[in-house]
Amino acid sequence: MTKVKICGLSTQAAVEQAVKSGADYIGFVFAKSKRQVGIKQANYLAQFIPETVQKVGVFVSPTLVELQEAITKVPLDFVQIHGDFEEELFKKIDVPSIRAIPVQKALEEIDSQADYLLFDAPLAGSGKTFNWELLKDKKITKPYFLAGGLTVDNVQKAITFFHPYAVDVSSGVETDGEKDLLKIAKFIESVKK
Repeated sequence: MTKVKICGLSTQAAVEQAVKSGADYIGFVFAKSKRQVGIKQANYLAQFIPETVQKVGVFVSPTLVELQEAITKVPLDFVQIHGDFEEELFKKIDVPSIRAIPVQKALEEIDSQADYLLFDAPLAGSGKTFNWELLKDKKITKPYFLAGGLTVDNVQKAITFFHPYAVDVSSGVETDGEKDLLKIAKFIESVKK
């Protein structure tokens, strides 16, 4: 069954709703964004997440020191990396890693030292999908997360098209820029049913 990551959570209510509804992964955004949380806030929210649900830190062009600090202090189970990051550094990360790849044109070669891949729209968190056809005939050897404009209305179609390891949603479960508890519940239910 496709796993679900609810990303960009910053309140106890949203975290508890995601856990109760059956999320497999909860994402904390440490990069500059309207969904950004600090280590202290993520550590507080982490206490509402059982061990069965994985905590993912989302970073843009981080240093190894930044990653290590968050991994230790939150603590995190996974890191998700967008932007610039040296491939050989993936081997030095203490937890499983997810390499985000923005899809804006046909990808020549899809490879990374990361444990997982994540395919996203060119502007992460924009609520826009990317052209799914660009990945249609690609040989993808690693398990991957699918992100970019997913909502309760299109997630089943996306799963049928891609058969991803997991789907990842942030803006698709928001109303007026805030996490919507009902949308979180409905999104997870539509994936798991």
